[in-house]
Formats: sequence, C-alpha cells, structure tokens
Amino acid sequence: MIQTEAPKSGPQGWMRPCGSLSDKKDSVGAIAPGVMRFGVLTEKGHAEVHERPLPEPGPEEALIRQEACNICTTDYQQWLGQREGRGYPIACGHECAGTVIKTGEKVRDLQCGDQVALAYITCGICEGCKRGIGCSNNEIGPRQQSHDGYRGIFGYADYAVRPARALVKIKRELSPGEAAFMEPLATVMKGLEKLRVKALETVVVIGAGTMGLLNAQAARAFGCRVIVSELLDNKIALARSLGFEVIDGKTAEPASEVMRLTDKAGADAVIVAVAAAQANQQALDMAKHLDGRILYFAAGYPAPEIKIDSNIIHYRRLELIGTFGAELPHFYAAADMLNQDRVKVSQLLEGSRYPLEKIQDAFAEAARPGKYRVSVLLN
Repeated sequence: MIQTEAPKSGPQGWMRPCGSLSDKKDSVGAIAPGVMRFGVLTEKGHAEVHERPLPEPGPEEALIRQEACNICTTDYQQWLGQREGRGYPIACGHECAGTVIKTGEKVRDLQCGDQVALAYITCGICEGCKRGIGCSNNEIGPRQQSHDGYRGIFGYADYAVRPARALVKIKRELSPGEAAFMEPLATVMKGLEKLRVKALETVVVIGAGTMGLLNAQAARAFGCRVIVSELLDNKIALARSLGFEVIDGKTAEPASEVMRLTDKAGADAVIVAVAAAQANQQALDMAKHLDGRILYFAAGYPAPEIKIDSNIIHYRRLELIGTFGAELPHFYAAADMLNQDRVKVSQLLEGSRYPLEKIQDAFAEAARPGKYRVSVLLN
C-alpha cells in the first residue's frame, strides 16, 4: 500500500538514490519533490488533480517518475458513470510507464534510469500469487483504499512508489505512452493462452478498436491468419494499414463474409473485442461448425446478451471462453512482444497528448466514440 506520510529516516544504505544519469531520451536526477500530484475522479464526469506526501521506497520498492498513463476503457466508463461500483474518490489509472529514480536496498533487477511499465500490484505471498492465478488479497489493487481515503493505484501520478516485483523493463526506443501498452497487451496474452491459438489457424477479431487490434497483432505474431471485422471507417482504415484482411460490416454481412473468405469452413477461433449483442451473435455464426472456439474479451455496460441453445453448444462442440486480467507471466510476454516490435502500438495512440493539469479534458476526449488510447503526460 502506498503510504500517505513519508517514513522516518532509516539506517544509512536503506535506500539507493540515483545519481545524475543521462541517455539519448532522458536525464534522471536523484531528487524527487516532497509531494506527488495525481489525477482523481471525484464524481461522475469530474476529474481533478490532488496532492499528497511522497513516500520513500521501502527495501523491496522503487520510486518511479511516471511519465505517461493511458486512459483505459474502464477509467473513462467510470468517468461516464457506467462503472461506479469502485466508488469515489478514485485515484485510478493503471496503463502507466515511467523511469526508476530510486530503489530500495533489496531491489536487484532494476537500475536507476530503467524505463518500466506497471504490472498488477499483488501481495506476492497468497496462494493465488504462488500459483500464478491471481492475487486473492482483497486489500491489494484498484479496490484498495489508502489511509487518506483514495481507492485505486494512482496511475495518473507524477511520482509513485511501486513494489519492484510489479515493474517490468521496456526498451527506451518506445515512448512512455507506448510502453504503457504493456498492461492491456498482457490481458491479450492471457486471452490468447486460454483460446489456445496455433499457427496457421484462422482467427476472426470482431472490433478494430485498441483491444481488437492488440488481439489481432498478437494472434498474427503467433502465425495465425487474422481477419478483422469493423463498422467505423477510421478503424477500418487503420486495420487495413496494419496489413489485415478487413470486413466492412456496413457493406457486407460479417458472418457470411467470413464463410466466403474461408471457403465455408468458418473460423477456428473468434475473438469478440466489442461489447455488443450483435457481435456475440456474429461470433456464433462465424465459428466453424465443429470445435470452434469463441473468446469473449470485452465487457459492456449494460451487459450485452448471448442467445444460444445449449444443444447447439453440445452438438457443435463449441467452446465459449471468458477472459479477464492477466498474471505476471503474461506481463513479461507482453513486454517481449513490445520490445521485439512484434506488436506495434504507436498508431493506437491518439495524436493529442494532455498534461496532468488537463486530465478533465483528456477524459472527455477518451470518452468520445471511435477513439483509440488518449495519453496523459505526467512529467
């Protein structure tokens, strides 16, 4: 848990400060301000900037100068009032990246000046963490409440103390906004693992938004033939520019077009990357007649329906698969995809960049239909 008051000074050597470092993209100093500034949702439709004392990192923690946090769908949906179950005030944001500027004495794998992206903050000691199936400690993560009353993990903060185990290195050739794609890509890696995609399979992705195109690129990196279905012209254009076969749902019925493109065989696997009842039905019609697999990747509010006779699942041997979140191995796999340029994300960032002071404007843009990721620049 992030402390709300700076701890008392420990013994000499308790923390390793960074000296002045420089590389082609950054200059890292040892001195951080005494306060952290962070974006907060205080109620539906309102984001503002708050301040609190900046703690020192503990022995297994690192102080990060956070440089970018991208606005996730879950964040702007709460701003819209669609996901208010997490409560207010919430210091949300989790797609973030920055630079290590101080480390605790037990931190060995991180160096000052490393660019890192944030994985999930877990306890690291519960049975779920040990088995790699997710943390079962309810006091950790976005629902956690800090001593001073904030929920969330302070993704939109200019500085933050993080457990070193939750930080993954990303190469400096990627901008902080690009590095911040590690988290959403990790959820894609988990979904594809559950979907069991194999080289030479045909995979259809319904939806060419941010998550749809991350899924499409990752499936292609595994050697799959990928077909993307989309309705919006700007997303159709981007999917085509990335080299995908694209079905324009305005001019062709997607399921029929998939059958045409596959010589009536259908798709080995379908990824539903938009939350819509129509997309759920299309996936059932696109999947091959026997042993097709459908991954329900997207959540929607209100929840879209799936209407299917259980006998159809039985006789067609259909697999309907859900996915959510990721575990630490998926974060490392996502970082490898980014570091090796197997998934490219620069075109998934909107051209507008917002400083922290303009976070309200950033949420307003992110919530507009048809947008890709909007990035908040923190330093």
